[in-house]
Amino acid sequence: MDATLWLAPLAGIALAAACGLRAFLPLLVVGLAARAGLITLHGGARWMAGDLALVALGVATVLEILGDKVPVVDHLLDAVGTIVRPMAAWVGSYAVLSAWPTPWGQLAAVGLGSVAVGVHLLKAKLRIGSTAVTAGAANPAISTAEDGIALGTAALAVLAPLAIAFILLLVAVWIARRRPPALPSERSDRPTPLSSRP
Repeated sequence: MDATLWLAPLAGIALAAACGLRAFLPLLVVGLAARAGLITLHGGARWMAGDLALVALGVATVLEILGDKVPVVDHLLDAVGTIVRPMAAWVGSYAVLSAWPTPWGQLAAVGLGSVAVGVHLLKAKLRIGSTAVTAGAANPAISTAEDGIALGTAALAVLAPLAIAFILLLVAVWIARRRPPALPSERSDRPTPLSSRP
């Protein structure tokens, strides 16, 4: 089996997650990687490596990153991002699913858009909490951390998608170990047998 058939979805998951934080930065990374010959884009997404697309994505990335550091503007970006970020995730995921034939690449990309929705909602919830607790003072620092995470995740997606599988495995193990303790009603209330008493 062609390795790209199962590595591409891993890259798509990572790009979708990165798009949940920043709509345009992951797409810029994908376009630059394709321009450098590091990845092959799906036929319908090769425009992302063109001059005009890279300039537009670069400008959009800078505006989004700077706007996310400004109080009130960051919440407006989150509101707009509810629509824009899943769409960006669809475009980015579709672009890297170059080995998947039509319509499977498109359908998989739509499904991966839900990853961006989940990450975006968690981001927005964290930002609202930060605004309430710190009056927005901590938001620029959180935003900068999100920039780094989005960039790192997008870079992993295009350069080392196999690492995404390892990260997902670690997350799954961490979630499994954080299972809530048993409720009192679920514990055994049976009396201890006399033979086991001291």
